[in-house]
Amino acid sequence: MADDRPQHRIAKLLARAGVASRREVERMIEEGRVALDGVALTTPATVLRSLHGVTVDGQPVAAPEPARLFLFHKPTGVLTTERDPAGRPTIYDRLPKDLPRLVPVGRLDLNTEGLLLLTTDGGLKRQLELPSTGVERTYRARAYGQVSQQQLEDLIDGIEIEGVRYGSIDANLERRTGANVWVEMTLREGKNREVRRVLEHLGLRVSRLIRVRYGPFVLGDLPVGGVGEVRVADLVAFRQTLKTAAPIRPATPDVSVAGRRAPVRARPAAPRPAGSRPGAPHPGAPRDSARPNPGSPIRPKPAPRPKPAPAPAEPVEAAPTRPAKIKRQPGWAKPKPRTGPTRSGPKRKPRA
Repeated sequence: MADDRPQHRIAKLLARAGVASRREVERMIEEGRVALDGVALTTPATVLRSLHGVTVDGQPVAAPEPARLFLFHKPTGVLTTERDPAGRPTIYDRLPKDLPRLVPVGRLDLNTEGLLLLTTDGGLKRQLELPSTGVERTYRARAYGQVSQQQLEDLIDGIEIEGVRYGSIDANLERRTGANVWVEMTLREGKNREVRRVLEHLGLRVSRLIRVRYGPFVLGDLPVGGVGEVRVADLVAFRQTLKTAAPIRPATPDVSVAGRRAPVRARPAAPRPAGSRPGAPHPGAPRDSARPNPGSPIRPKPAPRPKPAPAPAEPVEAAPTRPAKIKRQPGWAKPKPRTGPTRSGPKRKPRA
């Protein structure tokens, strides 16, 4: 019977099994530490259906266990990495030694504290990190400077800083403490140093940054350096929401990105002078109202304006006409002879 299981790269399978991250697995393959049926692999592009016959450092790889997810309150001054060439402390120096091998979901900067998710499943890690899943991250920042609520609300449409486009950000001004302000920001992309760059662009200098939420998981009262595990039932329910969630559409940019022309926002049209021809440009109308933008969505044509009723015509006096000649009918009375003064002048002689 044919095996209908999907094929995956060996780095992906080993990462899901909790052996190491994908990059670490690729380094292990280059060092000749990964073998298949006793033959050392030379490329991470090897595609397999399962880890049957795969060994790492001569030891067979155990079947992957159900995914586990941990919450860690990362303190400041530690790196989110497995090892640092400069010898600086990492999160693995602060984690308890009895935990299974964990990989971090995303990263927090050296001076950023707060909630950091750790998991045993590389597939879950990638699923939580992808912007297409739309998992929200909430941060609280203390910054020096002045900013208005309107400036923060404008971030809902996204912003571009030094050629980098950042998506929609829900930001609110929490409170002011002297010369400092506390700002809460919720985003879905989590690009490198995104919160700090955006606030610095607004003229603020960040002195403290805390991540308080990642998806439905909150920092709460977890002490600094503390670790908590998510219940299996809650994790399964959360993964089901990720599978059924629709991809998040990126915010419509206001400027050109990577050479593409951004769609033009609709502007209110100026009133058309009375008696002008429909469809013809007129003074005061925006430049893009006469010709629709190819990239803009199709809009229904506006209903034609009712034509004004014609003004009532002024009455025209009819030309005087001669009265019709009346024919006498039998039985009518004869006209009376004229009795008034006669016209002056010589009298005519009667005809003979």
